[in-house]
Amino acid sequence: MANEAPAKLISIGPKSGTKKDGFNLVTENVTAIHLETKQIEVELLAYDGKTVLMDVGEEAAEDLQKIKIGDGATLRVVEEDGKRIVKSFRIRSKDPNIQRADAALQDLTDTHWLNRKHAIEVLGELRVEAAVKPLVDMLGDEVGDVRQRAYEALIKIGAPCVAEVIPLLVSEDDDLRQSATEILRKIGKPAVEPLAQALGEADERLQKRIMKVLDRMGYKRK
Repeated sequence: MANEAPAKLISIGPKSGTKKDGFNLVTENVTAIHLETKQIEVELLAYDGKTVLMDVGEEAAEDLQKIKIGDGATLRVVEEDGKRIVKSFRIRSKDPNIQRADAALQDLTDTHWLNRKHAIEVLGELRVEAAVKPLVDMLGDEVGDVRQRAYEALIKIGAPCVAEVIPLLVSEDDDLRQSATEILRKIGKPAVEPLAQALGEADERLQKRIMKVLDRMGYKRK
């Protein structure tokens, strides 16, 4: 009987050494699941079919029962006592647009502004509602090009971003107030209902700002 080929296991670590808060490990697919020993074997996206066997922490044990062989997944890995432990799983959808959106959401916090800019463009193109809050935060990014792309992406996403943008109408920052006004105005009709709803819950100062936006859009309070 011929000997079975040895498993192609490799050692894996973060790109720049140990990180106390862990790192994301992107996998091509899950190749084996060991519930009794709380271990998972995955094929790595960047390593041409090679696999790695990893221990799974107690907090991810329930998710280990849900993941299936063949799934693609992003694992959150943390080093504890010299061992790398999987703390959470995020199963990647087979829908390519959802995969693009997931990757772009992660890149929003990248230290290089070009990566942040590209991520914002993708999220705006796909109209990803889950990106609204971080995109609103990025209207204050230190890089002008990133701020501009966040502004454009929020307009593309439209009505789902209105509630997060409204508070900026009373920002102490002139640029943020102006950006918020223009985003709401350019969203247009889909922004009217959420603006009207916010009007009834706002303090006097914010009410005045909302009324001003609605007036510029051609709507009057009844």
